[in-house]
Amino acid sequence: MRVTIYTDGSSRGNPGPGGYGAVLIYTDKQGVEYRRELSAGYQRTTNNRMELMAVIAGLEALKKPCEVAVYSDSQYVVNAFNKHWVDGWKSRGWKTASKQPVKNPDLWCRLLQAKQPHQVSFIWVKGHAGQKLNERCDELATKAADGELGSLLIDKGFTD
Repeated sequence: MRVTIYTDGSSRGNPGPGGYGAVLIYTDKQGVEYRRELSAGYQRTTNNRMELMAVIAGLEALKKPCEVAVYSDSQYVVNAFNKHWVDGWKSRGWKTASKQPVKNPDLWCRLLQAKQPHQVSFIWVKGHAGQKLNERCDELATKAADGELGSLLIDKGFTD
């Protein structure tokens, strides 16, 4: 099955309250299109953590191995895979090329786990450029960050 996932993360302050949004789309064998929206907000986090959480939530929602196209306006996320940064980080024990600790290793590990059963490609889209589904993800993420979609969660992996 082929699935398209659009994602976005947001934070009000960096760090500050944050949220993510993801839109999953797939078409069944009869040609019927299905769409699912995911979002959650957190009391204190960063924009990059929410960008990662959007992708994680989308991939973790899949029930069986799929061919997945992830669209994100986060160069942090897209380049980590397309430029193979994450492979280097992992091989160096979650250190950058300059031997500094990688930020958000808990979420990178979780994302790698969520990605494992799927064939995933990462495509960068320009944010706030009128791309309908990217804009919808931004709306979901900002509403979640503002607490409009329910109570704000605690990002247990976030540290100042």
